[in-house]
Amino acid sequence: MEFPKIYNTYFLAVISTIGGMLFGFDISSMSAIIGTGQYVDYFNDPHGVTQGAIGSALAAGSVVGALFAGPLSDKVGRRDAIFLACIWWLVGTAIQVACNGYGMLIAGRILNGVCVGITSSQVPVYLAEIAKKEKRGSIIVIQQLAIEWGILIMFFVGYGCSFIADDASFRTAWGIQFVPAALLMLGIPFLPRSPRWLAKVGREEKAIEILARIQAHGKVDDPLVVAEWEEITTVLAAEREAPYSGWRRFIKNGMWRRTFAGMSVQAWQQLSGANVMTYYVVYVFQMAHLSGNINLISSGIQYALFIVFTSIVFFFIDKTGRRPLLIYGAIGMGICQFVVGGVLGTYGSYVPGGVGGNENVIIQVTGQPSHVVIAFSYLLIIVYALTLAPVAWVYAAEVWSLETRATGMALASVANWLFNFALGLFVPPAFHNISWKTFIIFGVLCFGAAVQAFLFYPETAQKSLEEIERLFSKGGPRPWKTRPGDSMLDAKIAHVEELQQKGEPMGEKFGVTAHSEGLNG
Repeated sequence: MEFPKIYNTYFLAVISTIGGMLFGFDISSMSAIIGTGQYVDYFNDPHGVTQGAIGSALAAGSVVGALFAGPLSDKVGRRDAIFLACIWWLVGTAIQVACNGYGMLIAGRILNGVCVGITSSQVPVYLAEIAKKEKRGSIIVIQQLAIEWGILIMFFVGYGCSFIADDASFRTAWGIQFVPAALLMLGIPFLPRSPRWLAKVGREEKAIEILARIQAHGKVDDPLVVAEWEEITTVLAAEREAPYSGWRRFIKNGMWRRTFAGMSVQAWQQLSGANVMTYYVVYVFQMAHLSGNINLISSGIQYALFIVFTSIVFFFIDKTGRRPLLIYGAIGMGICQFVVGGVLGTYGSYVPGGVGGNENVIIQVTGQPSHVVIAFSYLLIIVYALTLAPVAWVYAAEVWSLETRATGMALASVANWLFNFALGLFVPPAFHNISWKTFIIFGVLCFGAAVQAFLFYPETAQKSLEEIERLFSKGGPRPWKTRPGDSMLDAKIAHVEELQQKGEPMGEKFGVTAHSEGLNG
């Protein structure tokens, strides 16, 4: 049975990015629960390395998922890889709901992580390969928005469930995670395959038809379709003539520049420390003398700010470009980290046994200093939502060639998840052992991210995926001399228009007609 396909780019993005929502759900399934009495009592007050292991289990599974996401995506396609990932999610969620100790909880979160590792790497690949160059950034930003909506929805689900007695509280919250996975699995059959993946596996006619339907309402002789298809086939042919194969493709012939850029931008997203505010925001606000429902609601406000300001990025990311957002965003986040750490270190009081008995939180400020900590925690999230949070996913999806994109983006995701795992494991013990100095470390790392972005990340906005290759070539321009636009694809489109005005039939060049029907990819 073939399902009818929908070719509106925004619809495709909304459905596919439910995969990002799964990530957000899992984040909040812990952050909204870890401070509740039901969780603390049932799991015997997990803290330090134990809580770190629970928190980082998702990232550990995501590393595994990302490692085989590339080969899986190249074999079955981006769309079907996302569908298969949902099976891991369903199994992992079932184990979490049925858990009888933190061993089963960790196992369930690892399986959920396998799903997230696949979807977080392949959804941006799918979106990058279907979007027009002028809208590619905003389309991929929808992935980050989906993550944030997942965080917000699940956080308040967890908040509501906190009023349920005993272990039914967190089991109910974790059971809600079945819903987005089911929605994603129902929506995927209505999505077309990536035209670039179809070209890669030799299904040229369907690739052209889907490209035309997405980009030009089915007109295969549209100048944009003609020019873009010529770019795809030219670059693909050149890649296949390269003397390197396997993992050497990611190092040889200048490819190390792309591998370095894709993996490092994802690593910096974690090393900025902003995800500490999402995973362990309850702990941070306990340091600022918030407790109980006030703490949970304040945390929810933070997640709402995340959504509002990432929504703003949707409208300007393709105009400002990636470089300014990465550079100035990292600097702004570094300043926020220094302020939070400095205030806690200067005005904080040591609390033996932990705040409210929480051994992960051993320092607390009150009065005006607590207001500063809360304000700059919010500001950190605002800057992160405007810059590194969405842009890291966009940039990492853009820098690869067609032959390496699925596995390359998987490698970038591995970098993200390795540091996510390490920080999830590191932060609770760090809060316990070095308290406020944790924020100073993240501040220094943020400034390191800004320096690297300036020196090594060329501008990719408003350029086709194929021409981004030139930016990373040996004779390419210096990164700080690049800017949005200046696309060679525009000149090719103008050339095709000129040929068409002379009466040359461009559509027949591809062996299909402008009225091709019946595509059910």
